[in-house]
Amino acid sequence: MKNSGPLLLYRGFARLAGPALARWLLQRRAARGKEVVERLGERFGQSSRPRPAGKVAWLHAASVGEATSLLPLIEALRAQCPDVGVVLTTGTRTSAELMAKRLPAGATHQFAPVDTPQAVGAFIDHWRPSLYAVVESEIWPVALGVAKARGLKTALLSARMSAKSARGWSYAPRSIEALLSSFDAILAQNEGIADRIKSLGAPPARVMTAGSLKEAAPPLPCDQAELDYWRMQLSGRPIWLAASTHEGEEACIFAAHLEIAAARRDAFLVIAPRHPERAETVAEVASAAGLRLVRRSEERPPTHAENVLMVDRLGEMGLWYRLAQATFIGGSLVPVGGHNPLEPARLGAPMAYGPHTENCREECERLEAAGGAARLAPTTAAVVAEMLALIGPDGWPTEAAKARSEAALSVADQGRGALQRHLDVVVSLIGAGSEDRPLEGSGDHAAA
Repeated sequence: MKNSGPLLLYRGFARLAGPALARWLLQRRAARGKEVVERLGERFGQSSRPRPAGKVAWLHAASVGEATSLLPLIEALRAQCPDVGVVLTTGTRTSAELMAKRLPAGATHQFAPVDTPQAVGAFIDHWRPSLYAVVESEIWPVALGVAKARGLKTALLSARMSAKSARGWSYAPRSIEALLSSFDAILAQNEGIADRIKSLGAPPARVMTAGSLKEAAPPLPCDQAELDYWRMQLSGRPIWLAASTHEGEEACIFAAHLEIAAARRDAFLVIAPRHPERAETVAEVASAAGLRLVRRSEERPPTHAENVLMVDRLGEMGLWYRLAQATFIGGSLVPVGGHNPLEPARLGAPMAYGPHTENCREECERLEAAGGAARLAPTTAAVVAEMLALIGPDGWPTEAAKARSEAALSVADQGRGALQRHLDVVVSLIGAGSEDRPLEGSGDHAAA
């Protein structure tokens, strides 16, 4: 990797002070329940699983949404190349818990090594991957530098670069050019992103428009027996879902439910906090609003007096999107940036969200243009009005809800070719790598 002033400073700091700083920060995160204490060694490259025989692909994603988008690619790769193992790294507890349930055979989850030469080098020493591929915008300078120094092929998958980010990087042109030039392949989500990436110095021959992996994903799975059970338990009740909510949103959601319940007899709310570890806090907010809540982890149906179900575990959103007559996507009433609206769109869920959708701006714009979603003001009144427009007095979807469902499905169907384009590139790069590469460097695993 070429050096520039900011990159030299970053890499020098990562080498000298990074390990101590990372240890301190991870201990603080562990104290707050944000790290798995018994797996902290993985953060320093101390892998907890054996390396499989044959070639290995190292894929990295930030958290739940990005990791989930990789699942179809991992499954397709394992089907086409069963002798290639996959190690998927992420940085959050929630993503680790979900991947433990959903990764296919032959794929292993590890927590991502911190971005220091020592941790990344130890990780590569153990796994000896042929490919290092990251998703969307998860570019870690040290990891990329160490990977290139060891001769790994590198790829940026489902690449995302907003106009705002591109403007920011324009103030460090040599740094971003050095980083982007270190990828053997960059698969942009759309032409606009591809143009931005090339304008920042990526070699044009290595950039292609491949679509978004989030658009290529299949519908979220669902246990049919569970769906039948809950439909029976909540039969005749108007059901709406508040998905992926964050701190500062639940009070608005619960206030809205009180008004919805007054307008729609026996209305029932399913609320799924983005981070299930916040369950106790969410329950307290519900109690303060005068609502009685049952937790999913209690493994029992609600009583008639309980008109809120809190989903306090991961991996079930396919069930609740199918069950609800209307859906609100959280992370959007507060400046979190929103969450992937294509997951409910693939299931035809009539949806709405608040104004803060920076993380999924293009997907939301396409859905809104097609009539597949609505953007709301960040108020209780707006949420109430929209949910009542989608849930009829009899508890069945309104005509507006049916039209929105059809439009959402049509938008979700547009990304089917993205998976094959990504798979072709990944297979090609793995084939160009060495199966059992010798270990290069020693000591602190110096990066190039």
